[in-house]
Amino acid sequence: MKRDVDKFLAYMRDVRGRSPHTVEAYSRDLGDFMRFIGPAAKRGARRVEVGQIREFMAGLYDRGVKPSTSARKLAVIRSFFNYLVRREQVAVNPAARVRAPKVPRALPAFLGAEALRRLFDEMPQGRDEVVRVRDRCIVELLYSTGIRLSELVGLNVEDVDFKGALIRVAGKGAKERVVPVGRPALRWLQRYMSAERRALIERSGAASTPALFLGRGGRISGRQVQRRVGLFLGGAAARAAVNPHALRHSFATHMLDAGADLRAVQELLGHASLASTQIYTHVTSRRLRETVETAHPRG
Repeated sequence: MKRDVDKFLAYMRDVRGRSPHTVEAYSRDLGDFMRFIGPAAKRGARRVEVGQIREFMAGLYDRGVKPSTSARKLAVIRSFFNYLVRREQVAVNPAARVRAPKVPRALPAFLGAEALRRLFDEMPQGRDEVVRVRDRCIVELLYSTGIRLSELVGLNVEDVDFKGALIRVAGKGAKERVVPVGRPALRWLQRYMSAERRALIERSGAASTPALFLGRGGRISGRQVQRRVGLFLGGAAARAAVNPHALRHSFATHMLDAGADLRAVQELLGHASLASTQIYTHVTSRRLRETVETAHPRG
C-alpha cells in the first residue's frame, strides 16, 4: 500500500499542482491511517475495508482530535481511494460510506473598514526605513488585492504591471489569475521598487533574484510575513487577530459590503467554488441583522 500512497502523493504534487506543504500533510494523514490498520496496509489497498476506516475515525474521536482535523484526514483517505478507483486498482472506495464528523463553520475574522483606515494612518515609522517600507507595501498589497499569503510570497518582479495596475498571482493548483491593485498599494509598490528592494538585495548578498519581496537570505518566507504583519499592525493583532489571512477576509467582506458582485469577489479571491466565497455573505448578513436589531424601533 505504501507504493500506492507514494504514487498518489506524486500525482497530487506533479499533476494536480498541490503545494509541498499540502503534499506533506497528505503524507502524514495517510501514514497515520496505515499505522492504524497495521498488517492490512502491507496486504495492499484492496484489502482495506469500510470497518477499518470507521474504527480509525472512532479512534480519532476517542482521543479528542478536533472534528476539523478528523474530517480532513477522512477527506485525504477518500481522495486516495478515488485515485485508485480511477486507475482500476480497487473496485470501490471504502471511505465513501464513512460519514465525516460535523464541523461547525466559523465565520472568518476581519477588521472593520474604519478600524483598518485608522491602522493605516497610525502605522509606526520604525528604525529601519528599508524594512518599514517593505512591510507597509506588503500590508497594503494584502488588503488591496485579497491575495493569499502563499501567493504574496510567490510574487516575482515580472508579475507586477505598473501601467495596468495589475498583479499576476499563482493560486492553488498552480492556477494563475490577474488581480487589480488599488492606488495606495500601487504607490507603495513603486516606492519599494525604486530603492528599498535594491537595498534588501545588497543586504542579502545575492547577485540578483526574481522575487518581489525579500527577507533574510532571499525571497521572504510566509513565516516572516506573518510575524512582520503582526508587528507592523501592533496592538491590533491582539485585539482582532490581524494576520495576512484576516486582511484577505477584510478585503472580501468590505467588497461585498460596498455592493460588489459575489462572482467578481470569487474570481478576485481565486476560489474554485462559489460556496467558499458565500461565507462572506453570512458575515455581511449578520452585520445587517445586528444593525436592524439595534436601530429599528421594533427590531
